[in-house]
Amino acid sequence: MTTTAAGTTAPTDGDERGQASGQASPTHGGHGYAHQKDQHLKRLRRIEGQIRGLQRMVEEDVYCIDILTQVSASTKALQSFALQLLEEHLRHCVASAAVESAAKEGDEGEDEVDAKVAEATAAIARLLRT
Repeated sequence: MTTTAAGTTAPTDGDERGQASGQASPTHGGHGYAHQKDQHLKRLRRIEGQIRGLQRMVEEDVYCIDILTQVSASTKALQSFALQLLEEHLRHCVASAAVESAAKEGDEGEDEVDAKVAEATAAIARLLRT
């Protein structure tokens, strides 16, 4: 974390992306983020705090550049969270569909994998547009 001139904190580049341990395995039921749900909620609360900090900064007439710095930090934090969720989706849902596809005969399994890959591709496209 770094501190801006206004005294608010902003995450540095690495934020929390290094928390790859505890990833859900492809055979786990439920959503891919289930193993890290508490960590995700904690992270989202921290981001929520950053947004509330932005509101306070505006209320207190803080210098524009300091606010923009915090906006950038909040945006990076959300993007980092989204990428981690996407990675978990790929590891869990897409990999699960691929394993199930290998067990099925015919085009039905391949269609399921194709649908999951298309879903992930659309999510990536949305992330890139932001």
